[in-house]
Amino acid sequence: MQGTVEMYGTVESSAPGSELAVEVDGLRKSYGPVEAVRGVSFSVRQGEVFGFLGPNGAGKTTTIKMLCTLLKPTAGNAAVVGHDVVAEAARVRSSIGIVFQDSTLDEYLTAEQNMRYHCMIYHVPRHLREERIRMMLDLVGLADRRSDIVRSFSGGMKRRLEIARGLLHMPRVLFLDEPTIGLDPQTRHLIWEHLRQMRREQEITVFLTTHYMEEADNADRIAVIDHGRIIALDTPAALKRMIGGDIVTLSTADNERAKQQIQDGFGVSKIIHENGALSFEVESGESFVPRLVTGLGVQVRTVSVRTPNLDDVFLHLTGEAIRDEEAGSRDKLKSRLMEKGRARR
Repeated sequence: MQGTVEMYGTVESSAPGSELAVEVDGLRKSYGPVEAVRGVSFSVRQGEVFGFLGPNGAGKTTTIKMLCTLLKPTAGNAAVVGHDVVAEAARVRSSIGIVFQDSTLDEYLTAEQNMRYHCMIYHVPRHLREERIRMMLDLVGLADRRSDIVRSFSGGMKRRLEIARGLLHMPRVLFLDEPTIGLDPQTRHLIWEHLRQMRREQEITVFLTTHYMEEADNADRIAVIDHGRIIALDTPAALKRMIGGDIVTLSTADNERAKQQIQDGFGVSKIIHENGALSFEVESGESFVPRLVTGLGVQVRTVSVRTPNLDDVFLHLTGEAIRDEEAGSRDKLKSRLMEKGRARR
């Protein structure tokens, strides 16, 4: 079903003859009454940059932890480079690199020492370690900082070091969980420049999770996930085409009155009213706006037209923007349930 959008538990087959880096079928994870992942199914082709887009608490990190063998699924099946994540966990771990949201660097060691420690853990042959470390630090622009204590690094430098470290044992799949969270836009752009170079030179599959819309645009394909379910899966361009037109945003002297007039007089049924403005979709924004401004019986203060982005896609699919506060409470609930479970054991 390549190039289509399927709702609620997408099964996405690959192109004929292409190798699959990740295969997921009906994967579920529950924490007592909380169902974090609700039967997701998808596949990732070898060499692809595949993105999980959704708010915090949607099930992205839980899914990635199951694929990386850090959590055991409640139900369903998953394989990474042909190895079952439960039955062949050791083989999966040797085939992947992982960069999670929270840093796992030892900040009291140098960049080089962190890299050497990783080489030992992943049994990189001694005669290859020096060249690998040099090559990976050079790849992320940190070769001149190899002897510096990590504690002195900026957030972006630490992230780049973690990505370099995750590549030392030449994994076939690199998992990036919110790789640029908390970083400024300029640093996020720099990290993605390094990731694109890494993909060209190392020819590996990249699986990332993110709630940054502009970051998801870097993926070849995106699975939109919300409340533990995949609600759409396609290329960024195809997902944006779902909107079917332009996005008009305007503010007026009386937004409620304007909203009613737009619905009654211009045939627009779905209008979002938030942050002091009205937003809606139309077929051709450039021709629609002049008619709107002259025909609306309310003073128009500002008006803009733009092409759809992934934020609009998420809003179109779910009826709401990316959540933050709600997600935090869901994560806290899951954490409390897990802690209670540990206490009982």
